Amino acid sequence: MPLLALRLLPLVLVIGTGGSVPRPLALPQGCYIAEEAGEQTFRCSRAGLSAVPNGIPNDTRKLYLDANQLASVPAGAFQHLPALEELDLSHNALVHLSGAAFQGLEGTLRHLDLSANQLASVPVAAFVGLQIQVNLSANPWRCDCALQEVLRHVRLAPGSGTGIVCGPEARPDLVGHEFLLLTREEELCGTGRGGTRRSTDVALLVTMGGWLTLVVAYLIRYVWQNRDETRRPVKRAPPAQPVRSEDSSTLSTVL
Repeated sequence: MPLLALRLLPLVLVIGTGGSVPRPLALPQGCYIAEEAGEQTFRCSRAGLSAVPNGIPNDTRKLYLDANQLASVPAGAFQHLPALEELDLSHNALVHLSGAAFQGLEGTLRHLDLSANQLASVPVAAFVGLQIQVNLSANPWRCDCALQEVLRHVRLAPGSGTGIVCGPEARPDLVGHEFLLLTREEELCGTGRGGTRRSTDVALLVTMGGWLTLVVAYLIRYVWQNRDETRRPVKRAPPAQPVRSEDSSTLSTVL
């Protein structure tokens, strides 16, 4: 009898306070909660989502939103998940990432997968303060300064670097090239550390142009000086004075 009373006690308390029995959390269709390797996991893979869903448990450590139709990640989309360590956004249709997309995850997020999307560029601000390993492969990157700055703030997932390739929005001479190989030869954010091919070429051209200007100026001055010399009248020597007979007879007497 006492055991039965203990089991009925919660129900009696709920009824006595005029409340209702809590209902299970309604999950988006195609999503489910699981425990994988002791980690609270929320999976919404291939669920036909076009936006980050509601109802994700606050204690989720691994979140899989891969293979959906997400086109953007708004500011603070995951800030209610203070324990999130791994986030998979791969194989979506992402074209835009807010600068505050991962706000609130600075101290927890460790792995981020953005591969196989439609990202041409991402804001550096989205990754500032994060200590993450990220997969950026299989996107049509613009290969600009923003991407180069992002790579200075993150660690790439092993083996994913070769998949960062310049897409159709990149400079024509960069399209189809691996971005990491290009950054070894060229600095896309101005003067780089240690000098770069492009900045060196520009400096060389400026130097050569300066020397060429000096040479041309010297030649012009030389030509004008010679031209002035040729225009000056030639000074002729005065005619020789004839020797007078008196002087010649005096000279003969002395001899």
